[in-house]
Amino acid sequence: MANNVNITPLHDRVIVKPAPAEEKTAGGIIIPDTAKEKPQRGTVIAAGPGKKDEPMTVKSGDTILYGKYAGTEVSFEGVDYLIMRESDILAII
Repeated sequence: MANNVNITPLHDRVIVKPAPAEEKTAGGIIIPDTAKEKPQRGTVIAAGPGKKDEPMTVKSGDTILYGKYAGTEVSFEGVDYLIMRESDILAII
């Protein structure tokens, strides 16, 4: 990946770049900003080393699904990211 982020997550945390919110429906209707849903999909940018007895399952570059309210939103160098625990990740796709 070309994303070089100078943030290193600790323990079982991962840094995720959320996928952009949908702009149009399948039928071509444009969704206004107030009605857009928070994305539940993203790409892992960096992953911590894991806990002592539990190695990390996800790695940098994986596309994942996560809960609607998972993680903490942070902005670094003008880009928005989510920092969450690996247990908040629902699936790797």
